[in-house]
Amino acid sequence: MPLRGVEAGAFQVRDNLKIIEGRKFDWGKNEVIVGRGAAREFAGLQVGSNIKVGRYEWPVVGIFSADGGAAESEIWTDARVLQAAYNRGDSFQSVSVKLNSPGAFQAFKDALTSNPQLNVQVIRQTDYYTQQSQAITRLVTTLGFAIAFLMAVGAVFGALNTMYSAVAVRSREIGTLRALGFGGGAVVVSLLLESLLLALVGGLIGGGLAYAAFNNFHTSTMNFQSFSQLTFAFRVTPALLVRGITWAAVIGLIGGLFPAIRAARLPITVALREL
Repeated sequence: MPLRGVEAGAFQVRDNLKIIEGRKFDWGKNEVIVGRGAAREFAGLQVGSNIKVGRYEWPVVGIFSADGGAAESEIWTDARVLQAAYNRGDSFQSVSVKLNSPGAFQAFKDALTSNPQLNVQVIRQTDYYTQQSQAITRLVTTLGFAIAFLMAVGAVFGALNTMYSAVAVRSREIGTLRALGFGGGAVVVSLLLESLLLALVGGLIGGGLAYAAFNNFHTSTMNFQSFSQLTFAFRVTPALLVRGITWAAVIGLIGGLFPAIRAARLPITVALREL
């Protein structure tokens, strides 16, 4: 787990950080506060427990949230105390800065990189975490698209089977409509609408179940860049729900197309004789 030493300004820079259980650590003491994600995923990080850092036992005095951000995967303590525990002197690995506006970033970056006394890399926090999570993001995306493709193929065959069965059962009904003057195009449109309606109902049910089961569902994975554990939460957004329902509609149309064409081409006399 990432153990981060911070100064007092950290609580102003990360103004979304809130203590949800216990209290903040006291400055100058071997005390830590733990992110909500870390406390949820790992045993021994609850308020009142102790963790061993170096030669010392550090009591957990609080648990904090950060709107689901990466900080919830971390353990925080006083930077000066942590530096002394690891004999790090007055060194820092990173410095976080909160600017007045996003547009001020370039001027801030130019001021630091043009200073010959400094040798720093200036990067937006979002870009930093994007770089840190490239490997796991690529893995999740590849697996996600592969599984979605296989499930979509299975769903198409399921829709084909359902609509072929519907056409077989209602062939006499379709033949009667054709005999009354309905053309093949009307039959195709009606069956496609039926398949589309079934697919939309299935998409809405699936989207509702996905939202209920996975929205704000917390889990963790390994950050392969830093070899530390990273907790995160799934977010089933309205845009994702719309995309899923749209794909369900497309699958329904594809699954209903060939049965609809078969029904439209079925001779009226043959259709009327079938049971």
